[in-house]
Amino acid sequence: MRLRVEFTTEPFDLEEAPAHAVAAREVIQKAPLDAVDVGPFGNTAEGESEDVLTAVTALLRDSLGAGATRVSLQVNVIREDTP
Repeated sequence: MRLRVEFTTEPFDLEEAPAHAVAAREVIQKAPLDAVDVGPFGNTAEGESEDVLTAVTALLRDSLGAGATRVSLQVNVIREDTP
């Protein structure tokens, strides 16, 4: 099964990326995921379920440890079209 995760970390800082946002971005970029898109107001990545779930666990641990006060995330199953 493939999953897509979308997430943001707070509090926001419009001047520079806070440590918790950097920590979350590093986790996602180092994970064996596809279609990684990181931005100032939202981030997405796709991959096999175990890879996404492992990355989400690390993302939560690292971003909260780096000062995030809220992590919002959504995980969706990517339906594969079958003929």
